[in-house]
Parts: sequence; structure tokens; C-alpha cells
Amino acid sequence: MIMIAVLVAVSATLVYRRDGIDGVLEILFHDLSLFGGILPRVLAGCLLGAFIAEVLPHEKVSRSLGPNSGLKGLLIGTAFGAILPGGPFTAYPVAAALLTVGADFGATIAMVVSWTLIGYGRAVAWELPILGVDFTLWRIVISLPIPVLAGALGRFVYVRMYPKSAAEPPS
Repeated sequence: MIMIAVLVAVSATLVYRRDGIDGVLEILFHDLSLFGGILPRVLAGCLLGAFIAEVLPHEKVSRSLGPNSGLKGLLIGTAFGAILPGGPFTAYPVAAALLTVGADFGATIAMVVSWTLIGYGRAVAWELPILGVDFTLWRIVISLPIPVLAGALGRFVYVRMYPKSAAEPPS
């Protein structure tokens, strides 16, 4: 946070020297407008994550996505991430909710990596119309094993770093 504050101060000083106070104020008002547009999305995502954490049955999530779910948990996480709509304001609160209700790091990592790499929403809205069917299908096929591998690696590392709590859901 300190580093970002220093970069902001240096940047503001450089803009002030080049464009004067009008340049600084223009950037400030534009960014405040951007922040006002993003804030409702962040709030909605956080509320979604909180409600999901309350609604999802902890036992079923732990059984399906927990530390003892094996390959099945990684595949479920991958499939869920691939179909999860929305941007980061949705995906990360949902991932946090899954961790809260009993999913392990591996399945959650698989979900986030799958959402990032495979996400059907972006593929349908952007990739298919711009890059075509062949490219989109091959990219998805080639990307499919990566979330599972990332989740398996995440699970492996987590169990080695926190051996006593590996059988419990991460907090």
C-alpha cells in the first residue's frame, strides 16, 4: 500500500508539473467516476459470496470439493469455474465462499484457474465472433488440463505447508 501511495504521489507530481492543477483534477474526477461505477459491482460480488457461504450445505461442499475429494473435486472445481458467469467481482467472492464452506485450496484453485482460462462467457461473447470456432475450441481443449494440474499442485503444496490442518477446510 505504501508503494502504491508513493507511485500515486510521484505520478500526481509529474502530471502537476506537466499539466498543472487542471490535469490533476481531471484525472481525479475521472477516477472517482470510475470508482463509483465499480463500487456497486464489488458490493454485489461480496454480497453474493456471503449469501453463497450461508446457503451452500457445508457437508456436501466438503465432500465434493474438500481435501478428500480427490480428482473428482478438482474436476468439479474446473467445471464450475468454466461455467461461472461474471467478472472478478463475482469469481473471487464465490471462491472465498467455497473456501469458507469446506472446499480445499486445490478445488478452489482449479475453479479460479478454469474461470480465468476457459470461462464460457468470454469465449462466447468475444472469442468465437472474433477468432472463430476452430481457434476457440482448440484453445479450450488445450486449456482443459491446466486447471486440474494447478489445483493438484495447490493441494499438494497446501498439504505440505499445513499438514495438521490439511484435513480441515482452510480458514
